[in-house]
Amino acid sequence: MKLIFLSIFFVASGLFAPFHLLGQYAPPAGKPGTTAVFKDSSSIIRWASTCSIDRGYVNISDTTITYNGSNKTFYGSYLYGSGPADELVVSLGDYGSALMGFDIPIVNRPGPDFAIFENSFGDSFLELAFVEVSSDGVHFVRMPAVSLTQTDHQVNTFDTIDATKINNFAGKYRQAYGTPFDLEDIKDSAGVNPNKISHIRIIDAVGCLQDPFGTFDSQGHKVNEPWPTPFDTGGFDLDAVGVIHDQAESTGENSADSDIRVFPNPVVDAATFSSASFRSFQLTITDPAGKFILTHDCRGKTMIDLTSFHPGIYIATFTFQDETSVAKKIIKY
Repeated sequence: MKLIFLSIFFVASGLFAPFHLLGQYAPPAGKPGTTAVFKDSSSIIRWASTCSIDRGYVNISDTTITYNGSNKTFYGSYLYGSGPADELVVSLGDYGSALMGFDIPIVNRPGPDFAIFENSFGDSFLELAFVEVSSDGVHFVRMPAVSLTQTDHQVNTFDTIDATKINNFAGKYRQAYGTPFDLEDIKDSAGVNPNKISHIRIIDAVGCLQDPFGTFDSQGHKVNEPWPTPFDTGGFDLDAVGVIHDQAESTGENSADSDIRVFPNPVVDAATFSSASFRSFQLTITDPAGKFILTHDCRGKTMIDLTSFHPGIYIATFTFQDETSVAKKIIKY
């Protein structure tokens, strides 16, 4: 009764919080309702294969400001952006960007289709980035991102923001947890095929309230996040981009109710062979003619480098301790 009375009082007196101050999106990793994707999640079937970086300034509002002699960020190698999330990052700087490439195009399926990993050391010190997708590496469409963080005063260098006020920005979650993105959000956009995403561009969202240096979300709100960050590690820190759905799923070899899974499949370099029940098994890989190529004792989940395999079709046989076996087809690109 007291709570109801107070609510009526606040509404009637106009003292309720403005809408933009109310959190409405998913909470941090580990909280009920979060959408965070853990780096070792079995939902990730592949990682970005290439990464190129266009470094941004350590302080876009004054490009004469330098850190150790450079007015642009220089922390991390572009090589750190491709491959699995491993806490090795490359810093983009103010409005810097990363262009990610994928050997097998990402496709739009039910639920999130890819996830982007940053390296925040906590749930509220968040450095954000816009995400754009392309089917040809030339024409890009931006994922609709929303920032409901207040814009009355600047979030300073080491201040924090609330993840529940952030949606569809890379960097929403802490280190080791990726922010998921659903291509359904751009399925009607011109110039891009949501079932053939070959490139993703990640652009640091400068969280500066000063005009003309600030950036805006898809609803016209100015982005406000810790700024300035005039260091070699300034701006968004890219760890990795994980693929959840891509064209390789058309092989149909991984049914949802199967205890056995091979991913990615088709495979370019390394594949993971897993038993959902964590049973021990002997893995045998043969060519279509039955010639033995590899034998390996496994438990639960094992990653094997198949780089030396010639392109083609192979058969992976899982043999369990009770002498039952299951065979899966593998396509090697």
